[in-house]
Amino acid sequence: LQDIIPQPLLDQYLSMTDPARAQTVDTEIAKHCAYSLPGVALTLGRQNWHCLKDTYETLATDVQWKVRRTLAFSIHELAVILGDQLTAADLVPIFNGFLKDLDEVRIGVLKHLYDFLKVGQCNFISQLSFVNVDVRALSCCKGASLSCALILILELYNPNDVYDYLRHIALTLCSDKVSEVRWISFKLVVAILQKFYANSASALGLNFINELVVRFRHCSKWVGRQAFAFICQ
Repeated sequence: LQDIIPQPLLDQYLSMTDPARAQTVDTEIAKHCAYSLPGVALTLGRQNWHCLKDTYETLATDVQWKVRRTLAFSIHELAVILGDQLTAADLVPIFNGFLKDLDEVRIGVLKHLYDFLKVGQCNFISQLSFVNVDVRALSCCKGASLSCALILILELYNPNDVYDYLRHIALTLCSDKVSEVRWISFKLVVAILQKFYANSASALGLNFINELVVRFRHCSKWVGRQAFAFICQ
């Protein structure tokens, strides 16, 4: 119960996720519900998130990918409304699910990765599945989006977290079969090195350089040696 908006109106909104309504009223009703949810959450305030939590989780597992895609593109806005504690508890698991979803859904969270992580104040990077995601499974535009997003979020984390969680993703992207992904990932590698040396973490920087030498300078394939040349440039 809450006293922000008339309870019958809220009950009517929450009933939009009922599969029976989708069949008898409007097949797009769940998508409309997902589109409106951040606005409803903002109106109710984070203190009344419990009124929407179950509905949000239901929508996040809807069989229609368009419903999940709608939520994926707005989850960073919802994180701002809920704050870091509720985001870590209730949104991070859903965020991880979207990262493993169809490309049409996954692109929504990748495009706003920086905005979502900024809310958490760096507290839940280790909980995010993108740290262990098989980046080779990403299509061209998604791999490129991940590289661009990682360049932005470097500022949110200390050098040790960057080394532990983001370094191996950058190295994998540098070997991607799509040239566009590789080009952007070279910039990511350089940004990581700049992060280390700007924060007096020269030991981490040297370790990373040695890793680049072993993996790319001495690569048996010309494309690997080319990658090393572009990184040096």
